[in-house]
Amino acid sequence: MKEKTKEFMKKYLIGFILGILTVGIIKVSAETFFPSNQVTYDNTESGLSSTNVQTAIDELYNTCFPPTAGDQILEDQPLEKDEYECRYFFTGGNPNNYITFNGEKAGWRIISVECDGSIKIMKTADINTSNNLAWDTSYNNNWARPSSLNTYLNGTYYNGLNSAAKSQIVAKGWSIGKIIFDNNDLATQINDENAIKWNGKVALATVSEYLRSNSNKNNCGTFSLHNDNYMDCGSTTWMYNYSEWWWTLSSNADFSYVVIRVVSPEEYINGNIANYRVHYEDGIVRPAVYLSSEVKITGGNGTQNNPYTLG
Repeated sequence: MKEKTKEFMKKYLIGFILGILTVGIIKVSAETFFPSNQVTYDNTESGLSSTNVQTAIDELYNTCFPPTAGDQILEDQPLEKDEYECRYFFTGGNPNNYITFNGEKAGWRIISVECDGSIKIMKTADINTSNNLAWDTSYNNNWARPSSLNTYLNGTYYNGLNSAAKSQIVAKGWSIGKIIFDNNDLATQINDENAIKWNGKVALATVSEYLRSNSNKNNCGTFSLHNDNYMDCGSTTWMYNYSEWWWTLSSNADFSYVVIRVVSPEEYINGNIANYRVHYEDGIVRPAVYLSSEVKITGGNGTQNNPYTLG
């Protein structure tokens, strides 16, 4: 089990082990009391064999928490641990985060691996090919109302996925809190996003996720920094697209009819993270979903030619 995955579970495991020790399921012998460097375990009654403290924790972790697709990806790829939440992000211009989902080979890319082992993925292509999908046709930027795009994605679009894909998706709490446009405080922006949650199966990426996918934190790590350096920031995040602009899940806190979009330099409006009115129908829609922690990786290495496959 990887060190990255262990660190966010260790505090729970230590409490779990102490609880077991209290009721006497695992026998403990100690040569000294506090402070002690000689604590040993007799785990025979639990069917485990380790006598070293750390190894015993590792054994119990593996026993209680079998490997998941998220764990396998963490082992395989150098993901960046987020400093704001317990998440691991793919960053940079072209990381190996392609995945085959819904029968679409390399048609999706992994945004992040979550603490619970689930995986957040995003479709690479636009589903709004007929230019008829507004974020909301009623001029309202409240996703949970629900917006018309919310209704479409969790109705018509979701129902059109194959049965395997539906079984792999898990409903989660999506961050839909409104944010201050062009702010320079990513921590506060994330808190604002997280202030309101919507539970569902299909939505979009947030502005903070777009910013955190960028490997150039010094120049592109906040909303305002990114807009100041927009011509450079596109090359250091895989979520950018030079030929199109796309809707995010994030709403503007100052205007009830405006949400945030990611735009190309050719459509530059106040940086390349810009406001857009919710009723416009020509926006690129790139759905995002969470894959269950029970999903397993069955092949691939994340490259576009050899994407991850799921079982």
